[in-house]
Amino acid sequence: MPLADIPVALLTVTDNVGHYIAFEQTDQYVVWAEETQADSLWADDEIQEQAIQGTIDYFTKTENDPNVQAIQNALNCVCSFRLNSVQYEDDTKFIHYEWAFEVDGL
Repeated sequence: MPLADIPVALLTVTDNVGHYIAFEQTDQYVVWAEETQADSLWADDEIQEQAIQGTIDYFTKTENDPNVQAIQNALNCVCSFRLNSVQYEDDTKFIHYEWAFEVDGL
């Protein structure tokens, strides 16, 4: 699936989805970003197939927030991913979920 499918999938969960920076910092919001090239297929000195890795961060003040599972369900349809970390941020009082994802190409 292409990179453009990531925000489309996230928007099925919430309309508060930002690319690189927060769209709006409310009690629940998502920020996603592509970060690096993963394994790629080269031939004749050109990339034939490229994989892109990135992260999706979900910030919530709700314990056991059902959007966490909804995000994972949405991602299942568009990319491979793994839950990278869950942290409580003392200074903002947010629970911060981070997923690493991988998709084909830009």
